[in-house]
Amino acid sequence: MQRLEAKSIHGRTYYYLSLWGWKNGKCRRLSQKYLGKPEDIARAVAGPGPAPEYAVVLDWGLPQALWQEAERAQVVQHVDQLCPKREQIPLSEVCYDGTNFYTFIDTFNLRCQVAQRGKNKQGRGNLRQVSYALFCTTDGHLPLFYDVYEGNRNDAKEFPQVLARFERWLKERAGSTWAINKPTLIFDKGNNSADNFALIDALELPYVGSVKLDEHPDLAQISNQDTRWQPATQPGLEPTKSWRTQQVVYGQERTLVLTYNQNLFESQWATVQNDLAHALSQLAAVQQNLQDRAAGLIQGGTPPTVESVQRKCEQILHRQHLPHLVETTVTRDAAARPQLRYHAGAAAQQQLKDTYLGKTLLITGHQEWSDAQVIRAYRSQFVIEEIFHEMKDRHIGAWWPLHHWTDSKIQVHGLYCTIAVLLRALLWRRARQAGLRLSMNGLLQKLSQLRQVINVFPAKRAGQPKPEQEVLTKRDQTQEKLIEILGLQSPKSAV
Repeated sequence: MQRLEAKSIHGRTYYYLSLWGWKNGKCRRLSQKYLGKPEDIARAVAGPGPAPEYAVVLDWGLPQALWQEAERAQVVQHVDQLCPKREQIPLSEVCYDGTNFYTFIDTFNLRCQVAQRGKNKQGRGNLRQVSYALFCTTDGHLPLFYDVYEGNRNDAKEFPQVLARFERWLKERAGSTWAINKPTLIFDKGNNSADNFALIDALELPYVGSVKLDEHPDLAQISNQDTRWQPATQPGLEPTKSWRTQQVVYGQERTLVLTYNQNLFESQWATVQNDLAHALSQLAAVQQNLQDRAAGLIQGGTPPTVESVQRKCEQILHRQHLPHLVETTVTRDAAARPQLRYHAGAAAQQQLKDTYLGKTLLITGHQEWSDAQVIRAYRSQFVIEEIFHEMKDRHIGAWWPLHHWTDSKIQVHGLYCTIAVLLRALLWRRARQAGLRLSMNGLLQKLSQLRQVINVFPAKRAGQPKPEQEVLTKRDQTQEKLIEILGLQSPKSAV
């Protein structure tokens, strides 16, 4: 039974809510809760109560989700025990690729050897860079094996080193089932070399890759209208057609699948037209400059020579296909001054449209696979490209900022960045398996927008802790679904 009781203390009246009940055969007060002075009770009845003194807003959704995945994946235990990842990932197809990250490590810092200058994929060749190679599954962005290495080592030289180690790592985990469970290795033509294909052959790994069209001019010159093309009928491959052959490549007869994609053609043709227009504009400027100098309108400076004009033309026409599309001729006039003539031939453009553009030449060790299987496997390479794109994203990325300059700490940085990629991939896969279709970027944004708000109220008495109320920010339907799918625990809402 509850009672409202008043107590007089030093001439002031204070109210309490007491709970009474039977104890040892007698009616006793079992609990008591302080309600306050009469004006406190009146204010509580009349209004919403005391306003919070302040609020603390914390990130909640994304940290909670990532922590849950770290717990499920036993990341701490694995790192502490230096154990391999759990054997729970399908490895029928594995993508490989490499990228690099520029740094601001000082040029004269000789204590760092992993950061070196090389061909930077973001155009920052003036800075020292760190290279990063990754094997991942084609399903779910899951990283399997990585390497952080010197920025001046090119892809073709890194490939055999990391591939041999990855093969040993896989073989140890597959055990006796290795012979029947070898994954198909998917890689791009930047890793091609005779030695690398010899290594793949020696390891007896099935593979899907690509080779340069320029290395097989007989295939590149096949007309896009040739009757041997077979259109793809599988969903998602509708604008693609293919043509298969066997040729000796890197010392062995291998299966080649030549593909033509209309979307790729249109993109490449638009690029060629843009490059051509820009080059013709530059050539026109060079031609006009030479004519003005011959007419005496331009004087002074170093006079151009035939050789310097030819070098300038080569520089202008450096983009792919332009040397075949534009013919330039440098002659001397009566005063031995160089003059330029150029011509963009329509026939050369038509031949380019009908041959090189829109084509991709794939190579595989799977002779039993259909063209569609080979094409789909190679296109799964976009997964690893998305991972690299996300790692370099300044907002959701996993690599920058890099606040280290010693080799050992850069290696550790590579480790926890790869763990971050793994945890995000596990989150994304869990959401997809539950039927929630979100991009990786969309998933991370939805979770990061889930914030925890802690309202802090005034203390009822001096010296007492201030009451707190924990609530989440407003959620939409997708966020509510994510809380359910990922098993996130909502904070207490009571004061």
